[in-house]
Amino acid sequence: MGEIILVRHGQANSAANDAESYDRLSDLGRQQAAWLGDWLRAHEPGFDRVITGTLRRQRDTAAELGDMGAAPEPDPRLNELDYFALGQALRDRHGVPMPDADDFAVHAPRVMEAWHRAEIASHESFAEFETRVTSVLQAAAAPGRRVLCVTSAGVIGMIARSLLGLDPRRMAHVLLPIRNSSIHRVQVMPHGTVLSGYNATPHLDAPDRAHARTVY
Repeated sequence: MGEIILVRHGQANSAANDAESYDRLSDLGRQQAAWLGDWLRAHEPGFDRVITGTLRRQRDTAAELGDMGAAPEPDPRLNELDYFALGQALRDRHGVPMPDADDFAVHAPRVMEAWHRAEIASHESFAEFETRVTSVLQAAAAPGRRVLCVTSAGVIGMIARSLLGLDPRRMAHVLLPIRNSSIHRVQVMPHGTVLSGYNATPHLDAPDRAHARTVY
Protein backbone atom coordinates (compact mmCIF):
# COMPACT_ATOMS: atom_id res chain seq x y z
CA MET A 1 0.00 0.00 0.00
CA GLY A 2 1.26 3.47 -0.85
CA GLU A 3 0.44 6.85 0.60
CA ILE A 4 0.15 10.40 -0.71
CA ILE A 5 0.42 13.21 1.83
CA LEU A 6 -0.96 16.52 0.60
CA VAL A 7 0.29 19.65 2.37
CA ARG A 8 -1.24 23.07 1.99
CA HIS A 9 1.31 25.89 1.78
CA GLY A 10 2.02 28.08 4.79
CA GLN A 11 0.20 31.34 5.38
CA ALA A 12 0.54 33.67 2.40
CA ASN A 13 -0.07 37.41 2.06
CA SER A 14 -3.64 37.46 3.33
CA ALA A 15 -3.96 41.23 2.79
CA ALA A 16 -3.54 40.88 -0.98
CA ASN A 17 -6.17 41.86 -3.54
CA ASP A 18 -4.76 39.91 -6.48
CA ALA A 19 -3.16 36.54 -7.13
CA GLU A 20 0.36 37.86 -7.71
CA SER A 21 0.48 39.85 -4.46
CA TYR A 22 -0.95 36.90 -2.52
CA ASP A 23 1.78 34.56 -3.74
CA ARG A 24 4.38 34.96 -1.01
CA LEU A 25 4.69 33.44 2.42
CA SER A 26 4.33 35.54 5.53
CA ASP A 27 6.88 35.14 8.31
CA LEU A 28 4.31 32.98 10.10
CA GLY A 29 3.85 30.90 6.95
CA ARG A 30 7.56 30.14 6.87
CA GLN A 31 7.48 29.18 10.54
CA GLN A 32 4.46 26.92 10.03
CA ALA A 33 6.30 25.07 7.26
CA ALA A 34 9.49 24.73 9.32
CA TRP A 35 7.52 23.31 12.27
CA LEU A 36 5.78 20.87 9.92
CA GLY A 37 9.11 19.72 8.50
CA ASP A 38 10.42 19.03 12.02
CA TRP A 39 7.24 17.08 12.86
CA LEU A 40 7.37 14.98 9.70
CA ARG A 41 11.01 14.03 10.26
CA ALA A 42 10.25 13.05 13.86
CA HIS A 43 7.05 11.06 13.19
CA GLU A 44 7.00 9.84 9.57
CA PRO A 45 9.20 7.71 7.31
CA GLY A 46 10.93 9.57 4.52
CA PHE A 47 9.29 10.14 1.15
CA ASP A 48 10.15 8.48 -2.13
CA ARG A 49 9.02 11.57 -4.05
CA VAL A 50 8.34 15.20 -3.18
CA ILE A 51 6.22 17.12 -5.71
CA THR A 52 5.43 20.81 -5.42
CA GLY A 53 3.36 23.26 -7.39
CA THR A 54 5.29 25.98 -9.16
CA LEU A 55 3.72 28.94 -7.34
CA ARG A 56 6.14 30.85 -5.13
CA ARG A 57 4.29 30.11 -1.88
CA GLN A 58 4.27 26.39 -2.67
CA ARG A 59 7.95 26.23 -3.63
CA ASP A 60 8.95 28.26 -0.56
CA THR A 61 6.88 26.00 1.69
CA ALA A 62 8.70 22.97 0.28
CA ALA A 63 12.03 24.68 0.92
CA GLU A 64 11.10 25.54 4.52
CA LEU A 65 10.11 21.91 5.19
CA GLY A 66 13.75 20.93 4.76
CA ASP A 67 14.96 17.44 3.87
CA MET A 68 12.00 15.16 3.21
CA GLY A 69 14.02 12.33 1.66
CA ALA A 70 13.81 13.40 -1.99
CA ALA A 71 14.47 16.55 -3.99
CA PRO A 72 11.30 18.57 -4.79
CA GLU A 73 9.96 18.09 -8.32
CA PRO A 74 7.98 21.07 -9.72
CA ASP A 75 4.61 20.24 -11.26
CA PRO A 76 2.19 23.04 -12.26
CA ARG A 77 -0.73 20.62 -12.02
CA LEU A 78 -0.55 21.25 -8.25
CA ASN A 79 -1.01 25.01 -8.72
CA GLU A 80 -4.03 26.72 -7.15
CA LEU A 81 -7.16 27.84 -8.97
CA ASP A 82 -7.32 31.61 -9.55
CA TYR A 83 -9.91 32.60 -6.96
CA PHE A 84 -9.35 36.31 -7.50
CA ALA A 85 -10.20 36.01 -11.20
CA LEU A 86 -13.21 33.81 -10.49
CA GLY A 87 -14.48 36.25 -7.86
CA GLN A 88 -14.15 39.14 -10.30
CA ALA A 89 -15.98 37.12 -12.95
CA LEU A 90 -18.82 36.42 -10.50
CA ARG A 91 -19.01 40.13 -9.70
CA ASP A 92 -19.10 41.08 -13.37
CA ARG A 93 -21.69 38.42 -14.25
CA HIS A 94 -23.97 38.53 -11.20
CA GLY A 95 -23.01 41.66 -9.27
CA VAL A 96 -21.69 39.67 -6.29
CA PRO A 97 -18.91 41.66 -4.59
CA MET A 98 -15.63 40.14 -3.51
CA PRO A 99 -16.00 39.01 0.11
CA ASP A 100 -14.23 40.01 3.26
CA ALA A 101 -12.91 37.29 5.57
CA ASP A 102 -16.28 36.73 7.23
CA ASP A 103 -18.18 36.22 3.96
CA PHE A 104 -16.12 33.51 2.25
CA ALA A 105 -18.39 30.77 3.61
CA VAL A 106 -21.22 32.19 1.49
CA HIS A 107 -19.10 33.39 -1.44
CA ALA A 108 -17.04 30.26 -2.17
CA PRO A 109 -20.01 27.92 -2.83
CA ARG A 110 -21.49 30.50 -5.23
CA VAL A 111 -18.16 30.73 -7.06
CA MET A 112 -17.77 26.95 -7.34
CA GLU A 113 -21.33 26.42 -8.57
CA ALA A 114 -21.14 29.22 -11.15
CA TRP A 115 -17.73 27.97 -12.33
CA HIS A 116 -19.04 24.41 -12.58
CA ARG A 117 -22.00 25.63 -14.68
CA ALA A 118 -19.50 27.46 -16.95
CA GLU A 119 -21.14 30.81 -16.18
CA ILE A 120 -17.73 32.16 -15.14
CA ALA A 121 -14.13 31.19 -15.85
CA SER A 122 -10.55 32.30 -15.26
CA HIS A 123 -7.68 31.03 -17.41
CA GLU A 124 -9.22 27.56 -17.20
CA SER A 125 -12.66 26.04 -16.89
CA PHE A 126 -13.85 23.99 -13.94
CA ALA A 127 -13.54 20.86 -16.07
CA GLU A 128 -9.96 21.74 -17.05
CA PHE A 129 -9.02 22.33 -13.41
CA GLU A 130 -10.59 19.03 -12.41
CA THR A 131 -8.75 17.17 -15.17
CA ARG A 132 -5.32 18.52 -14.27
CA VAL A 133 -5.78 17.88 -10.54
CA THR A 134 -7.02 14.32 -10.97
CA SER A 135 -4.18 13.64 -13.41
CA VAL A 136 -1.51 14.60 -10.89
CA LEU A 137 -3.26 12.52 -8.23
CA GLN A 138 -3.15 9.52 -10.56
CA ALA A 139 0.52 10.17 -11.35
CA ALA A 140 1.40 10.35 -7.64
CA ALA A 141 -0.51 7.17 -6.74
CA ALA A 142 2.15 4.44 -6.76
CA PRO A 143 1.75 1.18 -4.78
CA GLY A 144 4.34 0.83 -2.04
CA ARG A 145 5.63 4.40 -2.36
CA ARG A 146 5.21 7.48 -0.19
CA VAL A 147 4.72 10.77 -2.01
CA LEU A 148 4.56 14.27 -0.53
CA CYS A 149 2.67 16.91 -2.54
CA VAL A 150 2.92 20.59 -1.57
CA THR A 151 -0.09 22.40 -2.97
CA SER A 152 -3.07 24.64 -2.12
CA ALA A 153 -6.56 24.44 -0.63
CA GLY A 154 -8.43 24.44 -3.95
CA VAL A 155 -6.41 21.50 -5.23
CA ILE A 156 -6.99 19.58 -1.99
CA GLY A 157 -10.71 20.37 -2.24
CA MET A 158 -10.81 19.07 -5.81
CA ILE A 159 -9.02 15.87 -4.78
CA ALA A 160 -11.62 15.41 -2.04
CA ARG A 161 -14.36 15.95 -4.65
CA SER A 162 -12.81 13.28 -6.85
CA LEU A 163 -12.40 10.72 -4.05
CA LEU A 164 -15.70 11.39 -2.25
CA GLY A 165 -17.99 12.32 -5.15
CA LEU A 166 -18.72 15.82 -3.83
CA ASP A 167 -20.83 18.34 -5.70
CA PRO A 168 -19.31 21.84 -6.18
CA ARG A 169 -21.07 23.30 -3.11
CA ARG A 170 -19.82 20.55 -0.81
CA MET A 171 -16.39 20.83 -2.37
CA ALA A 172 -16.38 24.51 -1.35
CA HIS A 173 -17.41 23.56 2.18
CA VAL A 174 -14.48 21.13 2.34
CA LEU A 175 -11.84 23.57 1.11
CA LEU A 176 -12.89 26.56 3.24
CA PRO A 177 -11.58 25.32 6.63
CA ILE A 178 -8.30 23.91 5.29
CA ARG A 179 -5.52 25.26 7.49
CA ASN A 180 -2.20 26.59 6.33
CA SER A 181 0.49 23.84 6.46
CA SER A 182 -2.16 21.16 7.10
CA ILE A 183 -1.74 17.46 6.26
CA HIS A 184 -4.21 15.42 4.18
CA ARG A 185 -3.67 11.70 3.55
CA VAL A 186 -4.60 9.51 0.60
CA GLN A 187 -4.01 5.75 0.82
CA VAL A 188 -3.10 3.98 -2.41
CA MET A 189 -4.72 0.54 -2.38
CA PRO A 190 -4.98 -2.19 -5.02
CA HIS A 191 -8.56 -1.20 -5.76
CA GLY A 192 -7.90 2.55 -5.89
CA THR A 193 -7.19 5.62 -3.76
CA VAL A 194 -8.98 6.45 -0.51
CA LEU A 195 -9.04 9.67 1.51
CA SER A 196 -7.74 8.61 4.93
CA GLY A 197 -6.93 11.92 6.65
CA TYR A 198 -8.02 15.53 6.43
CA ASN A 199 -6.81 18.91 7.75
CA ALA A 200 -4.45 17.66 10.47
CA THR A 201 -2.01 20.11 12.07
CA PRO A 202 -0.21 18.06 14.75
CA HIS A 203 2.79 20.39 14.57
CA LEU A 204 0.52 23.19 15.83
CA ASP A 205 -1.13 21.28 18.69
CA ALA A 206 0.93 22.89 21.46
CA PRO A 207 -0.98 25.67 23.27
CA ASP A 208 1.73 28.21 22.49
CA ARG A 209 1.16 27.60 18.76
CA ALA A 210 -2.59 28.30 18.80
CA HIS A 211 -1.95 31.62 17.02
CA ALA A 212 -0.47 29.68 14.08
CA ARG A 213 -3.65 27.71 13.28
CA THR A 214 -4.62 29.90 10.34
CA VAL A 215 -6.77 29.39 7.26
CA TYR A 216 -5.70 32.57 5.42
